[in-house]
Amino acid sequence: MADIVTTFDTNVFGPLRVVQAFAPILADNGGGVLIDIHSVLSWAAGAAAYGASKAALWSLTNSLRLELAAQRTQVVGVHLGFADTEMVRRLPGDKIAPSVVAEAVFDGVLRGDTEVLVDDVTRGVKAALSGPVEGLALAIPR
Repeated sequence: MADIVTTFDTNVFGPLRVVQAFAPILADNGGGVLIDIHSVLSWAAGAAAYGASKAALWSLTNSLRLELAAQRTQVVGVHLGFADTEMVRRLPGDKIAPSVVAEAVFDGVLRGDTEVLVDDVTRGVKAALSGPVEGLALAIPR
């Protein structure tokens, strides 16, 4: 249970604390952009507490987008598979270069997007949300 609480504290309450700290500053400056980094696992089964926490962050981001619109703050949710970071370095499989993620995020911000789906796997899982839940299971390499 302690690991689950830590995961939610990091992936849900951490971003919320960032918003609480910076939203007033952005409002005072006429608006801005807040970017939340989600995961393809926001929508897929197979990642236990991590996926559940990212699903909670997705929901929180969608609510914050509505709440902060009046202060002209763009809230962007970014979803992707595995980026080539220390967190997943030991997992097998292809990973997305951080520079590709950054480019996709900044392009999305410039377009005024509310969500950025960085890779094909993520776009496929998002498209599957309207189908049966069995289509949302992902095999996580170990």
